[in-house]
Order: sequence, then C-alpha cells, then structure tokens
Amino acid sequence: MLAQKATIKKEISFSGIGVHSGQNVVCLLKPSTSGEILFSVKNKESFEIRIDPLQVESSFSTILTDGPRKVHTIEHLLSALCVFGVDSIDIELEGSEIPILDGSALPIAKALNECGIQTLPHKKTYLKVTKPFVVQEENASISVDPDEEFKISYTIEFDHPAIQKQTLDLVVNAESFLQEIAPARTFGFLKDVERLWDQGLALGGSLENAIVLDERGVINGPLRFDDEFVRHKIIDLIGDLSLIGYPLIGHFSAHKAGHSLHLKVVRFLIENPEYYTLL
Repeated sequence: MLAQKATIKKEISFSGIGVHSGQNVVCLLKPSTSGEILFSVKNKESFEIRIDPLQVESSFSTILTDGPRKVHTIEHLLSALCVFGVDSIDIELEGSEIPILDGSALPIAKALNECGIQTLPHKKTYLKVTKPFVVQEENASISVDPDEEFKISYTIEFDHPAIQKQTLDLVVNAESFLQEIAPARTFGFLKDVERLWDQGLALGGSLENAIVLDERGVINGPLRFDDEFVRHKIIDLIGDLSLIGYPLIGHFSAHKAGHSLHLKVVRFLIENPEYYTLL
C-alpha cells in the first residue's frame, strides 16, 4: 500500500464513443499535485466538478453531479485509478461522458501501468472498516466486514443460460485487477435495447463495446472469461466505492447488487463513522 498520494508521470489521452450519450468524447488524463481528482468538462459550457460522494446518481452507470452539470459513466475510469493508487489527477473531457472504449477497464488500466505512477508529498489516508454492517435493497445486499486487505466477493444471479449464478472472490491490487478483472466487459440484453433507447440510454452501445445477449446466449462471443459477467461487476463496485475518497481496507461481499446499492454503501460509511477508522 502506498504511504503517499500519487499522480501519473505523464499525460494519457484516449477517445471513443459515450455508451449512453452516443457522442464522441476525447478524454485527457493529466498529472496533478493538487491531491484530488478533478473533472474539467469542455463543452458549450465549460465547468469543473470535484468528487462529492453525496452528489452522485446512478442510472445504468454512475454519474457525478453538480446541480445540472454532470459527468456520466465514471465507474470504469475511477476503478482503474483506484487500484493503481492514483488520487491526484486532472481529467479533461471534450464531452460529458467517459468513453466506453471496448466496454472494459483494460485500455485504461494498461495505459496507467505503462505510464507509471509518481508519488506526492501528501500523506495518503486509508479507511479501515472496524465493525461489520449490511446494506440491503430488495433482494440484493452488500455485507462489509473488517479485514487486513481490500477484498471483494461478488455473486450475481440471472435467469439466463449464459450467466446463471456466478461468484468470485478477489484481493484487490493492481496485478489482480490487470489480469483478472480489467478485461471483463459490460453486458446487456437485446430485449432491453428499445426500452433503454426510449430513456435516452445506450445510444452508443454496440457489439464492439458490450457483451450482448439474446434469449439463448451471447451473440458476439467469445467471452474473455467463462464468468466475465461477475468480473465486470467487480470493476463497477471498485469504481463506485472509490467515491468515498479514501482507499479501503475491508471485505465487501455483494449479492445481486448494482450501482444503486454500491452507492448506498458509500453513503452508509459517510453517515456512520463509528464503523471505520482513518489510518
């Protein structure tokens, strides 16, 4: 674990379509000594947004908000930054959504790994869970227990022949993320496409940036892992949990969860400091 905050050694640029907006986006990651993550959006109206875990929405992705100003689909980028220990960076966007790239976190993780990390004078503070708790939402739950590492256990259950029940346990670090988690792509069901379009969502989704399933199976295989679906859910959970603003020490066990429940765990920790200590 890094003792100091860190930034990237040089600029990283990537571009692509926003999976929900359908718009082309250019994203530039720039080294920063500020000690925080700052989003700078350069549209018709340019604005900056700092991460506030109480100003976040979820709608098939995680959305950072500041009144009417929003940055969409931040979870894959935040997940990669988290596992590499990057907590001081400027993120400049020509657009208002992080590009979906190939639907995974691998292009971003590879770029961070190749770029290298530079530590800063700022001391890094860790949040260590000290008391167990459970957050529930209908038939989904996330239980959180004390541990000496950052661990995730995730279980999904879908009544679909290509998914069914999948479970994975993982100690989260840069190596495990690069090899076991980052390549896993987001997924969706063909039957839901028109409903999502009607809501202004998934306008940039395609067979090139998501696993798509019909009633019988995957229509754009092969899969990168037999259990690629649950592995992608871990990307989302890491990114969402990172909104708390501290690297985490604890065991987070999710069952049939999603962005909404992930964010409820973040809010629970913010509102109940007796369940953790800062190191």
